[in-house]
Amino acid sequence: MTSATTPSTEFGIDGHAGHLVARRWEAAAPTYVALLCHGYGEHIGRYEEVATRLAGDGAAVYGIDHVGHGRSDGDRVLVEDFEGVVDDVRRLERTARAEHPDVPVVLVGHSMGGMIGARYAQRYGADLACVVLSGPVIGRWDAVTALLAAEEIPDAPIDPDILSRDPAVGRAYVDDPLVWHGPFKRPTLEALQSCIDTISAAGPIDTTPVLWLHGEDDQLVPMAASREGWQLIAGPGAEQKSYPGARHEIFNETNRSEVLDDVLTFVHAHVPTPARKSG
Repeated sequence: MTSATTPSTEFGIDGHAGHLVARRWEAAAPTYVALLCHGYGEHIGRYEEVATRLAGDGAAVYGIDHVGHGRSDGDRVLVEDFEGVVDDVRRLERTARAEHPDVPVVLVGHSMGGMIGARYAQRYGADLACVVLSGPVIGRWDAVTALLAAEEIPDAPIDPDILSRDPAVGRAYVDDPLVWHGPFKRPTLEALQSCIDTISAAGPIDTTPVLWLHGEDDQLVPMAASREGWQLIAGPGAEQKSYPGARHEIFNETNRSEVLDDVLTFVHAHVPTPARKSG
């Protein structure tokens, strides 16, 4: 992790199923807004380094703890319909636009947040400058299929070793009291499968450019399965890149600086700030 992070402030949003804890990281003179969508079982506080890099690039960064996650309302990791979660991100976008009118908005989503981001782009892509999907749950997720087939959901927490080659990431994940370490819940698994199917059926994202990034050694959300979904949703302006040896949390990987450089390069190509126009 970086030694210094951009200061952030917390605020609340009324979500589709209760109060949501949100966070903003401010740049001195924002030239764009970046919305962050976190993954399953975690919370937006794990994205300090991502937010700091984006804020340093001139972004006003916003994120929420999704329903049932972090410090937001709801039974832990219980999501019954991800369309409602997409609605929550839309509420966050409206707040960000009200505070920073007339600047472009980009969305960055990881894992389950990548799934949310893909669905968001299908519904609201025309309002976004671009979208970045990191290790997204699209196409198929065999773990969900297997768990739904089980008579009883096993209490098998995510193995922290598969998150990153940096052992400190796994240790921090295990020690984080806001991370869910219990079993999946059947309604959440059903909602995940339903959202995956909805994204596949909705077809290409043709209203905004999308970048797909994935670790080639991702054992939690394997790249081959995500590729099946990518082939269905990739539209004009779509780009992709993978990282040999990288595991699931590429924003927390040993090569995270390279990954974030790639994110910013893509954003710069689609966010025409005055400085970039003249330079």
